[in-house]
Amino acid sequence: MKELKMRPQWKRGILIAAVLMFVGAAAWLNWSYNQRWGEADSAMSDAEDEMTAAVNAMLGTSREAAEPALSTPVSDYFAKARLTRQQSRDQALSLLETAASAETASQEVIDAAMNEITVMAGQSLLESKIENELLAKSFADCVVYLTDDSCMVAVPAPTEGLAETDVARITDAVMANSQLTAAQINVIEVMDY
Repeated sequence: MKELKMRPQWKRGILIAAVLMFVGAAAWLNWSYNQRWGEADSAMSDAEDEMTAAVNAMLGTSREAAEPALSTPVSDYFAKARLTRQQSRDQALSLLETAASAETASQEVIDAAMNEITVMAGQSLLESKIENELLAKSFADCVVYLTDDSCMVAVPAPTEGLAETDVARITDAVMANSQLTAAQINVIEVMDY
């Protein structure tokens, strides 16, 4: 009888260890990426405003509504966006870990929290992979935001906008690394104002 009770805990322990390994790898990739491209040095409230605009764009709000919030230089935008994305993930991860480790948490709550942590870790790793691929394809910088059913890629753009071939390269990189279709990918052109 003890063996039956030990098995789910053993499996849960392995699942927790695997999730923590993925989260650690995602955090390391993000840290190394930020070391390469620099940390944000302006107030986080500006970054939060920009992130809100980017998320609104990703969720279907018009790009024109998002662009006025992008009043900082392009290089600052990308550093702030990466930092804000990581801070948001860290807060969500902390809440999920708290819910999963609560003594009164049911097995369903624990399983749901572990599943969401696994999804977040996978999305974080995939975002880093796509960002690195786009950098290798000669984009000066980029930030990728993934959800279960969409992807937003912000890249610096010249004043005349991105060429169709650039948008195609971005779309191809996302589609090659995910199950998303071209219709689910939103490319945001970040211009220096």
